Amino acid sequence: MTYLTCIAFDADDTLWHNERFYRLTQDRFADLLRDYSESDHLMARLLEAERRNLGHYGNGIKGFVLSMIETAIEVTEKRVPASVIAELLEAGQDMLRHPIEILPHAREAVEAAAATHQVLLITKGDLLHQEHKLAQSGLGDLFDGVEIVSEKTPDIYARIFSNHANGAAQAMMVGNSMRSDVVPVVEIGGWGVHVPHGLEWEIEAAPAPMNAPRFRELADLGALPDLIRDIG
Repeated sequence: MTYLTCIAFDADDTLWHNERFYRLTQDRFADLLRDYSESDHLMARLLEAERRNLGHYGNGIKGFVLSMIETAIEVTEKRVPASVIAELLEAGQDMLRHPIEILPHAREAVEAAAATHQVLLITKGDLLHQEHKLAQSGLGDLFDGVEIVSEKTPDIYARIFSNHANGAAQAMMVGNSMRSDVVPVVEIGGWGVHVPHGLEWEIEAAPAPMNAPRFRELADLGALPDLIRDIG
């Protein structure tokens, strides 16, 4: 069966802005450490720390801040001033407090999907912060279910679509991350819809499954209702 019963959405950089706040904080980080490291080298070291720490801290702002602190300690050979650590902690708190900014067409796309299908939110990151962002977004009441997971793998998607839908074959996942939102869903027989955000965390990059019959790419969420109608 090819008709859809469930439409799932990613949250960060699919429904609301997220990555650009990380980029602004990275610029602040580079400025604080400018006397110790060139910006390009510092960003490479930070990315290495983030990769190492995903298994320890998971995704989200808290892990990002800890990775910045770890990187600052490394590049200064443990001489980083306490004032810099304090500013990095403040930067993380500013990120946690930043108001949600909904992306264009996001509300309309979710409303259109909810009118005809079961809709889910599947996101990864810090549980409390993701719940806070969803509440602040004003979109929470549109979803039939919310799944906040530590990682997005084929097995996790299979479990979610088994519990909330009629399995992956009748489900669609919409998101900005090729690695997390598209590839694992296509691998288990679902529809993977890529909606590029423009800013991409390097860790989320992956080749597009161009030859997969259930892979689609849209310029923005405004095109999603037509795609859903076309698939059925």
